[in-house]
Amino acid sequence: MRTFYKLSLSTLVAVYLLIMVGGVVRSTGSGMGCPDWPKCFGQWTPPTSVDQLPENYKEEYAAHRQKKNEKFAKYLTALGFQETANKILTDPSVREESDFNPVKTWIEYVNRLVGVVIGFLIFAVFIYSWRYRRVKFSITLIAFLCFILVGFQGWIGSVVVSTNLTPWVVTVHMFLAMVIVAMLVWLVHKSNIHQELVQQLKSPSILTNILLAACMVVLLVQILLGTQVREAIDRVATEIYTREGWISAVGLDFIIHRSFSWAVLILHVILTVKLWKMQRVNRFVLSLIMLILGTIFTGLGMAWFAVPPFLQPVHLTLATVTFGVQFLVLLRVNEKIKVATH
Repeated sequence: MRTFYKLSLSTLVAVYLLIMVGGVVRSTGSGMGCPDWPKCFGQWTPPTSVDQLPENYKEEYAAHRQKKNEKFAKYLTALGFQETANKILTDPSVREESDFNPVKTWIEYVNRLVGVVIGFLIFAVFIYSWRYRRVKFSITLIAFLCFILVGFQGWIGSVVVSTNLTPWVVTVHMFLAMVIVAMLVWLVHKSNIHQELVQQLKSPSILTNILLAACMVVLLVQILLGTQVREAIDRVATEIYTREGWISAVGLDFIIHRSFSWAVLILHVILTVKLWKMQRVNRFVLSLIMLILGTIFTGLGMAWFAVPPFLQPVHLTLATVTFGVQFLVLLRVNEKIKVATH
């Protein structure tokens, strides 16, 4: 189980790396650096010059994306989202094609390469978990579901490209990433066998569990609100070319995101006080509050210093790591402590 623990932990770290790379993609506006998927401009190795592309490449790839959107619209219609499907098919901004930019193309391509590596890692986690199917079937089941979800996440990523970064699709993409993080944290927790026997300890109070769950929910909401702020910034950036005017132009989306951070902070201060009384999770308390403060301060830095590109991936990664630590604490406080005896 120790090898499986190391593999699961390495995969979790790799997923966080991908989230950071995804933040770089968003902060540099490279999301449409490759207009097709899984290839990039129809090639497994992206072009480095516009001379390597046909003269009508914009029309060609816009038509290619439209065909994919028509299939996606059929799925949405079948699920009852007719209005959303019609908007994707009729919104002219969805069919807009960006000018070729070799730097943005390669940034997006690196993002995809990291995603492929993580896909193989999660497949390896599932294959390795198969040996535990008889004694710890839950581990095999979660590893399998994680593998399936990663495949679905890859498909959603292709839809993000085909719909030209349609906001709600980007939000779904981010939410699924958080679910994958939670699954991997669960696998890391369940496979951590540094100790052997079980010692009976007092169960955590209902209030502690409710508080932990509330902190996870408000942080997840805050992450999704932050995704909406980033989408709003993408819109205003096409009209306002100086970064200094972006935050004020975003308006209500940013105000809600900023104000909601108070709820996040206050709940985590209360949680810190509660957790400090539980000696078995004291080592997580400092890291949790430091992560929250780091997330808030990087968010303030983005607001005060005109959204510097390097801060966005740091801000996003800190928030997602915090979510993972929260879930791990929730698992730890509800798990019987294991102690080695000799």
